[in-house]
Amino acid sequence: MKSLRNHLSLVVALLSILFSLQTFIIVDRSINAYKNNLSNNYSLVAVSQKILNANIIKNQHKLIKEIVLLSPDKVIKKLNSGINKKNIELLKLSLPKFYKLVLVHYPSPTEVNNLTKSLLRDTSVIKVETFSKSHDTTYKLLLLFKTVISVFAFSIGIVTILLISKELKIWQFKHTERMSIMGLFGAPTWLSSAVLFRLALVDALIASAFSFVIFSYISATSWVAEELSNIGISVVVFDPIFDFGVMLGVALVLSTLLATFIVISHKEEV
Repeated sequence: MKSLRNHLSLVVALLSILFSLQTFIIVDRSINAYKNNLSNNYSLVAVSQKILNANIIKNQHKLIKEIVLLSPDKVIKKLNSGINKKNIELLKLSLPKFYKLVLVHYPSPTEVNNLTKSLLRDTSVIKVETFSKSHDTTYKLLLLFKTVISVFAFSIGIVTILLISKELKIWQFKHTERMSIMGLFGAPTWLSSAVLFRLALVDALIASAFSFVIFSYISATSWVAEELSNIGISVVVFDPIFDFGVMLGVALVLSTLLATFIVISHKEEV
């Protein structure tokens, strides 16, 4: 029971850190997936007096992924009120060319403005429709969401430091006497502090194992997929290889640093 209590405090601290870390990873993936989804659905419309060379335009503007010539048939169909076929063909020739510009990624308002100005420098381009009102609102919401997540990550970092500091004090109080006695009997530093590193490694493995079980269960539940589907994205909630490797690495590094700091502070006191 005593051994369990010795492990519990650090396991809980590490588990809270790993849980927060994986939550941040999931949210970050969700934001990126949503941005990719927006990028696929968002495009500009350029109006030109003549046919544009798609290859030249894409080479000049790296933000443009694809250029699609829009058919004028729908516009003419709305205007058609008994116009004969010959006049329709003449109307097609006189109408400007409409191009759908698909972008590489979801752009910022600054990127949209720069691209618009650059396209309008071409004398054949007479107008560029950016749908700026809806685009700017969506981009600001994404920016706000990322800011909130950044603040959350910073807060987790502060909490992590406080938890580690608390565990440092507890561990140092529990093991100072044992380490001092072993030092008096001539035991080398690595031997007198071996118990701390063993506890640190065991606790890191236990916390990582708990995190693996928790997030494996969460990723297997249907409600998570349903919630993500409701906003039109698909995200890997938990990657058993990559995510668990990150968790295990973070847990081992934090717990090892904890034990090392205790050993160093003990030597300074001696």
